[in-house]
Amino acid sequence: MSIQDLIDDFAFLDDWEERYRYVIELGRGLEPLSAAEHAPANKVEGCVSQVWLIVEPRRAEDGTLHLHFRGDSDAHIVRGLIAILMRLYSDRTPAEILDIDARAIFGRLGLDEHLTPQRSNGLYAMVGRIQADARAHLTPAGG
Repeated sequence: MSIQDLIDDFAFLDDWEERYRYVIELGRGLEPLSAAEHAPANKVEGCVSQVWLIVEPRRAEDGTLHLHFRGDSDAHIVRGLIAILMRLYSDRTPAEILDIDARAIFGRLGLDEHLTPQRSNGLYAMVGRIQADARAHLTPAGG
């Protein structure tokens, strides 16, 4: 599902209650994390709920590095937000990840105006973690 597909799906839903249910439903489709992956090293700081993110570098057939992300939370709505983040960021190159304007996309989805300040802070903490992972995997120019 592309970013545009996600935006279109949200636009189709009439009110925030429907969108809220849709976000929770998206969270049900997350790839599972093992018990070992629910480790402190994978926790995202700055979230009210417990959140774990895993980054898995993968090489495409052409040798291009892509980052695959998986995540989990102990809160249903946060699991849905993680699913949205996975749609935005997973299986892209580090440079593509850093080029995504998450705030603009969340605005188009109507998330910014309907999340509590704590959830919004947690969401951007997850974005920050994903961007930090992308920066850590950038290859130097010409290298």
